[in-house]
Amino acid sequence: MSSHAGPVRPGRSRFRRLLGELWFQVIVAAVLGVAVGLAAPGVGENLKPLNDWFIALVKMIVIPVVFCVVTTGIASMDNLRKAGRIGAKSIGYFLVLSLLSMLIGLLVANVFQPGAGMNVDPATLDASAVPASATEQHASFTGFVSSLIPESLFGAITGDGILAALLISIVFGVALNMAGPSAAPLTSGISALSTVVFRIVGWVMRLAPIGTFGALATVVATYGAGSLQQLGYLILLFLGTCVLYVVVILGAIMRVCRLSLLGLMRFLKAELLVALSTCSSEAVLPQLVRKLEILGIGRPVVGIVIPSGFSFNLDGSAVYLTMASLFLAQALGIDLSWQQQLVMVGVMMLTSKGTAGIAGGAFIVLASTITAVGHMPLAALALIVGIDRILNEGRVFINVLGNAVAAIVIGKWEKDFDHDRATTVLSARGEQVEALEAEYEAAQRSPGTGHLRTPRR
Repeated sequence: MSSHAGPVRPGRSRFRRLLGELWFQVIVAAVLGVAVGLAAPGVGENLKPLNDWFIALVKMIVIPVVFCVVTTGIASMDNLRKAGRIGAKSIGYFLVLSLLSMLIGLLVANVFQPGAGMNVDPATLDASAVPASATEQHASFTGFVSSLIPESLFGAITGDGILAALLISIVFGVALNMAGPSAAPLTSGISALSTVVFRIVGWVMRLAPIGTFGALATVVATYGAGSLQQLGYLILLFLGTCVLYVVVILGAIMRVCRLSLLGLMRFLKAELLVALSTCSSEAVLPQLVRKLEILGIGRPVVGIVIPSGFSFNLDGSAVYLTMASLFLAQALGIDLSWQQQLVMVGVMMLTSKGTAGIAGGAFIVLASTITAVGHMPLAALALIVGIDRILNEGRVFINVLGNAVAAIVIGKWEKDFDHDRATTVLSARGEQVEALEAEYEAAQRSPGTGHLRTPRR
């Protein structure tokens, strides 16, 4: 008996460890959610609150994370010009990648023409199927700027606007930095608060499987296979484009950085799975900040790039916007010239910056563009509203992964990135990753800013 007991224990130990991994729990919850949605649609539709509650818990902690990370990062800088450089380089990178993403979507839609031959009569479209959020009020640049300015200094910290919180955090961090030694106790207090906030993030993320279960059960129960069959070509074409974008564009950027894209995806597998299942980029923002610091990116870079990237660097949404616009035009038999298509891209570059933090923001940007350009009726959105949730899978995956890559690029650009550590982290497995995370937690509890090493300046 004893001769058989020895070899079994390691397997059991590995299985127990696997059960404790968040990414594995998310996969199991996703499978169960799909099963419930197919087997008992009535039950699946009633499980939507599980996902809503999880997203609400995450949003509760997002703003404190942004405030703590950005404020302590800037307050610890010995050169405030660095914050300006990080912001300028980030915006420049975001604009280039957003434009490239839109042009890729435009090219794919022109070559494969997913809506050609549908010959939809605009008079038959049901405008009531378009969500009210897409028809009531459209995003504007002035509205976007107004959203940056909170009603009070601490109103941004207690609100839910990421960009307003980012602005106040930068201002607060700069003020702490310039105040010098007299502000040191306050800086230490915020650093200690950061440790507490990330402990809460860990607790909230343990609930991700419950949110995943509720989200997928609801989606499968609500839409079933009907929408997939009706607009399957567009879905497959868009998801295929997303895969190529990840492999070709993000893969090329990571090769230039001399890092493995597959290693990064493996390191962020839990965050990517949660984003996919909940269709929310914000759901993983706090944990993504933590993981990128573990990777070896300086806190000032992570703190500025990630919150701003989740508002400005939505490459998956950019691909979707141009593909969906051309699909609708083709389905209605409207022939858009290259000049009209480029004008549409220009409008999207502006309107997409006015929906930061809005649920289903890409769909609202699409409505804004259709209204502004006037090349098709707004009711055309009824053609894709049923599959928007499915298309959102590809959007959020690229949005999350693309912003992680952006943080690496800006970190290397600013020489605030530990390449050797990143290589070690991306090649680590199992217990090695746990050890690196434990090192990060220890650094968070020690005096200072929580960096794992002194950034090169």
